[in-house]
Amino acid sequence: MKYVIEVDSLKKEYPGFTLDNISLKLPRGSITGLIGPNGAGKTTTIKLLMNMIRADAGSVAIFGLNYRHDEKEIKNRIGYVGEEQYFYQNKTLAWTERFVSSFYREWDGNAFARFVESFKLPAKKKIRHFSRGMKVKLSFALALSHNPSLLILDEPTSGLDPVIRREILDLLIDLKRKEELSVLLSSHITDDLFRISDLITYMVDGRIIISEVKDELLARWKKIVYRPGVLPDAVEKRLKNVEKQLFGSSGITDDYPQLARHLAAGVSKGDVKVENVNLDDILISLVNGG
Repeated sequence: MKYVIEVDSLKKEYPGFTLDNISLKLPRGSITGLIGPNGAGKTTTIKLLMNMIRADAGSVAIFGLNYRHDEKEIKNRIGYVGEEQYFYQNKTLAWTERFVSSFYREWDGNAFARFVESFKLPAKKKIRHFSRGMKVKLSFALALSHNPSLLILDEPTSGLDPVIRREILDLLIDLKRKEELSVLLSSHITDDLFRISDLITYMVDGRIIISEVKDELLARWKKIVYRPGVLPDAVEKRLKNVEKQLFGSSGITDDYPQLARHLAAGVSKGDVKVENVNLDDILISLVNGG
């Protein structure tokens, strides 16, 4: 099995919003970052992947299986953590484990105990006394303790402090390396996605605009800083988000390998500088129609 997720021509219509013609493949053993502004359709896509809602058109295959015939098998192999953490607030961690474990055929109590110890979660406190960070850690412990092949994460680290976020990200990297765990991570925190993702998928207005290997994406997209008048008009017109100022102008290209030879002379003279962009720069350019 080469892909753990295969989505083809998926469509979902709501009043005022359409998720349109979504096609996506998630390679086995990879971490894919899903980026987009609010209302882009990321959560709708994840709900369709989890069979929480039904598509109006298109198909979803998880592990080569479909929900119509294999929902129990699929969900036994998926770990899910969302932005909001829902628990029985008056129950303890131990009760919560017993409750959740009853839904999975391959629950690993020893693994859960290791996660609880590693995350320093209090075994005897009721959930209502847990901080937000502790609840997220508990969600990860539960999601990972039935040996999932795929983790689907919808803004799980939103609002957490950098220390807890780094701890969770390092865990995901380590698990992927050891166990070929595949991860789909939707997040507004692009620094986190930059740190751990192998592939990046951008969604804007209900459509996938880009889905590409991260290193190849960042090799294509560059910021060009140049002195006024040094670029040929034909080259300057190929730049996005151009900002012209008295002592220097700048723009972004999504095709730097093709422009490189046109910029070489200016770079050698010091009239042109090529700078790296971040994932936010690309998102802003896409939202602005670039």
